[in-house]
Amino acid sequence: MKKILNNPVDYVDEMLAGLTAAHPEFYRLAGDTGRVVARAMPGKPGKVGIVTGGGSGHLPVFTGYVGPGLLDACAIGDVFASPSAEQMADALRAADSGAGVLRLYGNYGGDIMNFDMAGELVEFEDITCTTVILADDIASAPPAEAAKRRGVAGMVYAFKIAGAAAEAGLDLDGVTRVAQKAADASRSVGAALSSCIVPQAGKPTFDIAEDEMEMGMGIHGEPGVWRDKLRPADAIASEMMDRLLADMPLAAGDRVSILVNSLGATPPEELYILYRIVKTRLDAAGAEVVMPLVGRYATSMEMAGVSFTLIKLDAELETYLKAPCDCAFWSVK
Repeated sequence: MKKILNNPVDYVDEMLAGLTAAHPEFYRLAGDTGRVVARAMPGKPGKVGIVTGGGSGHLPVFTGYVGPGLLDACAIGDVFASPSAEQMADALRAADSGAGVLRLYGNYGGDIMNFDMAGELVEFEDITCTTVILADDIASAPPAEAAKRRGVAGMVYAFKIAGAAAEAGLDLDGVTRVAQKAADASRSVGAALSSCIVPQAGKPTFDIAEDEMEMGMGIHGEPGVWRDKLRPADAIASEMMDRLLADMPLAAGDRVSILVNSLGATPPEELYILYRIVKTRLDAAGAEVVMPLVGRYATSMEMAGVSFTLIKLDAELETYLKAPCDCAFWSVK
C-alpha cells in the first residue's frame, strides 16, 4: 500500500490545514496546539455545546461533523491515538456558549481518561460538562457486558441527534438525555477485508490474506469474531443483519434508520449491493426505514470493509434525525 504524504509526523497537522482551508465556511482551528476544530461561526449564546474527540484516520469522524446542527468542536489526536487532555479542554472552551457542554465520544480508554481530565481543567472556569459514551459495536462484547463495547459508527447518529436537540434549545440535561437515548438505541457491526497503514508506523496494522475477511473487526484492527475465506456480498450482509437483529430485535411497525458505511476503500457500488439485503431483511421484520445512509461516514484509513449501524427510532429521535444540519460531509435540509 502507498500513501500520499510528506513527513509522517506532519500528517495530521497538514490534513487539518487542508481541511480548514478547503471548508472555511464550516471549520476553523482553535486552541494553542492547532489540534481543535471548531465551528467557523460559534453557536448562539445560551446554546448547549457538544464536543467530541478521538484519533485521526476516521474522516468524516470526528472533525468532519463539526457544524450547525451537529458538533461545536472536536479535539483530534494522531492517527488512531487519543488527543491530550489539554487539547480536549481547548475544545470544551471553544464549544462553551454559557449553557454547558456535552462530551460525546467513543468507548476507548485513552479518550475516557483524557476527557475526564479535561473536564477537571475547565471546571475552574465555570464550564459545566456532562458525558455520553458510545458503545455500539456488538462484536466487541456480549449484551451482558454492553458497557465494554467499543464506540464506532453509532457516533454519527448520536452527533446528528444530539446536535439537533441543542439547536432546538434543550438545556444541558435535555441534550444529554437525548444523546444517551440515541446511544442506547444504536447497534453496529463491521467486517474487514484488508488492513490499513498508520503513517508513522509505515506498515499494515495487521496481516490478513488476500482471500480472507474478518467478521466483527474493530476500526483500529481489534480482533473480530471469526476470520475465514472471503464470502459473497449477500452472505456477508445476511450475517451482519443476523447479528444486529439478534442483539436488537425489531417488531412490526418499528421505525429505524440504517447506515451502510465504507471503512475507507470499499466503493459505493459495493455498499449498494449490500444494501439490497439490508432493506430486504428490515422489510421482512416489518420495520419502516427512515433516512437510510449509504457511503463513507466513519472510516479506518484505507481499510477495505463495511460496517452496518442500526438505530431504533421513537418520535423524538426521528424528529432530531430529520432536523437540518450542515457540514462539509453531510447536509440535511
